[in-house]
Amino acid sequence: MKKETEHIVLKASDLSVGYQSKKETHTVAKQINFELKKGELVGLVGGNGIGKSTLLRTLTNTQQPLAGTIHVNNQELTKINQLTLAKQLSVVLTENVSQTNLSVQELIALGRQPYTNWLGTLSATDIEKTVSSLDVIQIKEFAHKKCFELSDGQLQKVMLARALAQDTDLIILDEPTTHLDLYHKVYILKLLQRLAKETNKTILFSTHEINVALSMCDKLIVMKQEKTHFGTPQELISNNAFDDLFPKDLVAFDLDSGSFKIK
Repeated sequence: MKKETEHIVLKASDLSVGYQSKKETHTVAKQINFELKKGELVGLVGGNGIGKSTLLRTLTNTQQPLAGTIHVNNQELTKINQLTLAKQLSVVLTENVSQTNLSVQELIALGRQPYTNWLGTLSATDIEKTVSSLDVIQIKEFAHKKCFELSDGQLQKVMLARALAQDTDLIILDEPTTHLDLYHKVYILKLLQRLAKETNKTILFSTHEINVALSMCDKLIVMKQEKTHFGTPQELISNNAFDDLFPKDLVAFDLDSGSFKIK
């Protein structure tokens, strides 16, 4: 009998992602295979324009795969209705929050929409989950502030809290450290690491902070032109997955330190 932590939350099998029109199909990446388990923090890395956002849109059912299958909690993604999916998968994007006049607590409470009635009335459980998320993300002190009053780093914490209030097994984030300084980039990634361990949720995020991801993630998905790799940082380093990730004229991967170095 498998342990609960071995339960596969998200699985991609022979997945191809890209765009399809009446005239042609443009494949961005193909033969993508991975299995993400409970409590894992997983980074998605690769060069600019390689297709990280396309892959995330496909994994969140925003666009259809060109080939292959995606399973969330052993159910095929394309066969899960939107309400059921919203109880299993939450998404944090880098786009500006449109509800800027809402208070922090009101914005976080929107994460409870999949569970409320048609009037959007919050139950005692909904309120409890909202308040609990404020505590876990440690932002209770500005719960009643308006979102437009927050810094980028504070707003990113609020978006994480909203995803946490949604109470899903899987949280997917598209570049959660964009527009943040170095300290707050590391702070957010440390927060994601803590959330994965303490809440046993599976967290997948795309990032350009490859060196930080290498030191903090349980697994990495590495997208390259010819192949997408998946494994632990140690496995990927041993398999030379990072050697040709970027042109070698300016940066190169250093095996001794397990990080990229500027030439």
